[in-house]
Amino acid sequence: MANTLDMQAIFREDIPLIDVRAPVEFDAGAFSQASNLPILNDTQREQVGICYSASGPEAATRMGHDLVSGKDKANKVAAWLAFLREHPNAMLYCFRGGQRSSIACEWLKTEGHNVPKIDGGYKALRRCLLSTMENLPPLIIVAGKTGSGKTEFLQQFDQAIDLEGIANHRGSAFGRHISVQPTQLNFENELSVNFLKLAQHPSILVEDEGRMIGKVHLPPPLQEKMQNAPIALLEDSIEMRTERIYQEYIELQWREYEAHFGALAVDEFSRYLLDAVDAIRKRLGNTAHSDVRNSVLAALKHHQSTESLEGHRNWITLLLSEYYDPMYNYQLEKKSSRIKVAGSRELVTDWLVSKTEYGA
Repeated sequence: MANTLDMQAIFREDIPLIDVRAPVEFDAGAFSQASNLPILNDTQREQVGICYSASGPEAATRMGHDLVSGKDKANKVAAWLAFLREHPNAMLYCFRGGQRSSIACEWLKTEGHNVPKIDGGYKALRRCLLSTMENLPPLIIVAGKTGSGKTEFLQQFDQAIDLEGIANHRGSAFGRHISVQPTQLNFENELSVNFLKLAQHPSILVEDEGRMIGKVHLPPPLQEKMQNAPIALLEDSIEMRTERIYQEYIELQWREYEAHFGALAVDEFSRYLLDAVDAIRKRLGNTAHSDVRNSVLAALKHHQSTESLEGHRNWITLLLSEYYDPMYNYQLEKKSSRIKVAGSRELVTDWLVSKTEYGA
């Protein structure tokens, strides 16, 4: 299976995949429907690679067979068979569709399973996905000041892509989660799959984002498309935005820290907030940074003495008025010609729904 249309079907239909590459390769970049059941572990792969460089492909293949034999081979074949019992329509690949996947398929054939091998392997699958980024449909950007609830707003639309959800980051200095972000390769892979699955829609909604979302960056073709797309602007009061941020970044985040860190939750939560404030020190300026930091410290002290998180609303409002709102107003002014609708969530929803291609 080598042509692009067939490979697109693998992702559109979520075909289960057996990835026989080594764990170090899988961790760097893979696909959400793939399970890593390697034919060579990291050490074995390194040994075979050294042999290949020194003595050529035939010697490397012999070494691979020597390394993966007996109980090790039996265990690996058993893992593949167990996966196939759960996913009889699974396909199999290695990095380039070469020796590792071919040998795995041969071993499975002796067990009575003819498993399709993906020609070109991981590289061909990724190339297929990246081609999606080169042929993006029209976009509409949902914009709004920090705390406008853009991510939540987008969830009502079938033809929306949650960039922050895929990046596992909320897109601001305070946006990191306890769980780590995907690698850049994994971010690009999952993002491409999302666009591929929505290819039947004439337009797609995405949230207004900068080039970086935490530690990952948007692919250049997507950045360029977003910079020229029409904008639907959500408007809300600073009071409502403060409350929304408090609920998500303080109450919800605190519960996650408490569940994850236990007795260390207070220290880790304090570090998370103070590190975020310090990360924007230059942009805040010394005076504003000091004011915000002192307000955060006061809220943390109040939390420790009373177990109440209420004090955090003060610095959230201060940070919005001193930093995020002025910055967003400046950025929005440069995009003003692209704004097609601006107002409440209801108004923007009605405008989008009025377009026949959008169904809330």
